[in-house]
Amino acid sequence: MKLNRRGFIQGTVATAAALSSPMVLAGGHGKPKVVVIGGGAGGATVARYLAKDSKGAIDVTLIEPTRTYYTCFFSNLYIGGFRDFASIGHTYGKLASEYGINIVHDWAIGVDRDAKTVSLAGGHVLPYDALVISPGIDFVEDSVPGWDISAQNAMPHAYKAGSQTQLLKAQIEAMPEGGTYAMIAPPNPYRCPPGPYERVSMVAYLLKQINPSAKILIFDPKIKFSKQGLFEEGWNKYYSGMIERVDPDFGGANVEVRPDSMELVVDGEVQKVDVCNVIPAQKAGQIAHIAGITDDKGWAPVYAHDMRSKLDDNIYVLGDSSAQGDMPKSGFSANSQAKVCAMAIRAALTGSAKFKAKFSNTCWSLIGKDDGVKVGAAYEATDEKIAKTSGFISQTGEDAALRKQTYEESIGWYEGITADMFG
Repeated sequence: MKLNRRGFIQGTVATAAALSSPMVLAGGHGKPKVVVIGGGAGGATVARYLAKDSKGAIDVTLIEPTRTYYTCFFSNLYIGGFRDFASIGHTYGKLASEYGINIVHDWAIGVDRDAKTVSLAGGHVLPYDALVISPGIDFVEDSVPGWDISAQNAMPHAYKAGSQTQLLKAQIEAMPEGGTYAMIAPPNPYRCPPGPYERVSMVAYLLKQINPSAKILIFDPKIKFSKQGLFEEGWNKYYSGMIERVDPDFGGANVEVRPDSMELVVDGEVQKVDVCNVIPAQKAGQIAHIAGITDDKGWAPVYAHDMRSKLDDNIYVLGDSSAQGDMPKSGFSANSQAKVCAMAIRAALTGSAKFKAKFSNTCWSLIGKDDGVKVGAAYEATDEKIAKTSGFISQTGEDAALRKQTYEESIGWYEGITADMFG
């Protein structure tokens, strides 16, 4: 089925819409307060659905430091030249004007779980009845020897979209003729499993246009990766001889970087490069750690039925930061989880109906012009985790018309999900 903006929104909001009858608060007291930290696919969606479906019965505050939010999903297409930068940027005006959400552009720097308050960098303290934490990812310190956040301008990660994405593209465009782009790929688990390899595809597409003798090196700590057969088929078809992947057996897990000299040390051997895209190991966003709701692996464990923290009944965690089971860390996943979470919070705070949690995810990737592939699954909540119930993936050898249709489907999905997030 071809997906478009209207189809995505209709298909994913049907359950929530069925639950949006007016709510009556017990006791006649003031509205319950929900604070949401993080304005991405999880946070913006849950804020919008809480405000919309409670019909004003819940006071919703969304905390997000950036005034324009750039999506990580589709940022690779900007690098490849298939989208302009403005097309992946979104603002919060409609959430405020149309849904009455209080938008606060500030950093959340503290959570007092006993007092049920959130402290902001600007000095304000916000009380909550329920808190949703959806801050995306942060990076594990020293996971790539020689790299820390202070080196992100010399060796950008571009795994939080925005200025880093622009910087990486500018560096690639400025490479000398026949130069070398290197990527340090992340270990599992990380945001958007196919993302680094779609990025390689888009970098290769760009270089083929402007610098066809350039080389791409991938240093990968993983033996295998998402959609591997599909990507490798496409690389051989479109970018033959340009891309080389070094897996753990050949040093891909033993890489040190030297940002000042633009060098890599791979199994003790020095490799000079022109651009180095370092994507470090990842963990839950920092505010989740500050709140004390993460485990020893760096993620925030949640109950699958409602995305509630296993360490605090008044906190919910969405998207990349959560440890929830089988779902990949993706924008689609976060959006799906947000709707389940919004329903659960409304039920807890207003006594509205709560139905069985169901989740879905699809990840599209662009390999070359009009050559899109996808992987996805359906999931259900169990007492142990979010569990996969069925799945699908594009196949190698598909004809050009199907691949073009898949790419066009992804465009429809992007328009749909961003409308679903931001109104």
